Amino acid sequence: MRSLAAARPAPADDLRARIDALGPWFQNIRIQGVETAPKHFLGDYPAFKFARFATALPDDLEGRSVLDIGCNAGFYSFEMKRRGAGEVLGIDSDERYLAQARFAAEALGFDDVRFENRSVYDVAALGRRFDIVIFMGVLYHLRHPLLALDLIREHVAGEYMLFQTMQQGSDAVAEVPEDHPFHMPGTFDPPVYFDDPGYPKLHFIERQFAHDWTNWWAPNAAASQAMLRAAGFTIEANPESEVYWCRVADVPYAEYGPAAVYPAQGGAA
Repeated sequence: MRSLAAARPAPADDLRARIDALGPWFQNIRIQGVETAPKHFLGDYPAFKFARFATALPDDLEGRSVLDIGCNAGFYSFEMKRRGAGEVLGIDSDERYLAQARFAAEALGFDDVRFENRSVYDVAALGRRFDIVIFMGVLYHLRHPLLALDLIREHVAGEYMLFQTMQQGSDAVAEVPEDHPFHMPGTFDPPVYFDDPGYPKLHFIERQFAHDWTNWWAPNAAASQAMLRAAGFTIEANPESEVYWCRVADVPYAEYGPAAVYPAQGGAA
């Protein structure tokens, strides 16, 4: 595992001022002993969450390429770099988060971690695949969540994906039939599967969730797992209730055509 890059020392007062000028921060990152979000409502976030599933990832990522989608201030990008990853690219559509990430990268000495303003819907324009894709805390903010998974699988996922989404509802996972009938055999009654708490359900949030109007979706555990499989990923580990370590697999029904019906935008970068 490669050692942490040398940080550039700065007076604590000056560093605090520069961090505050870029705020508010959603990710609490320690930069030369100064925290970016010491009063985060979730506590030491996302470090405490990462600690719950960090062992599910390889300790040594020497030479691996990483794409961090929805990178925010770069916490996971930096953690992958600490494990020896080679190329690390973080993308986000929020310029404030990108400014925070670039500042943190410079202050931590991670000069070779790059950040770009790009949407998950535009990943085809990158024109290449990455060994590991990180897709954490993004799905439930998207108007078109399954499309995003399809585009990641089709264009940028090379081998693995680290995935997380907010989940609501049951943690149960029901067995569902390969093919659903319109009616229960011998009746005109609808199938009972859909009333099972463990049936895949993607709850739609019309207005706000936790005072955030961008929280559109809240899958139950069964829906998260089913969507990943439907997009062409095999779940290798579920180390924390909302976190899945996945490997690229065959896309179901691929013989009938591409799953990502949204046109690829732009050419290769």
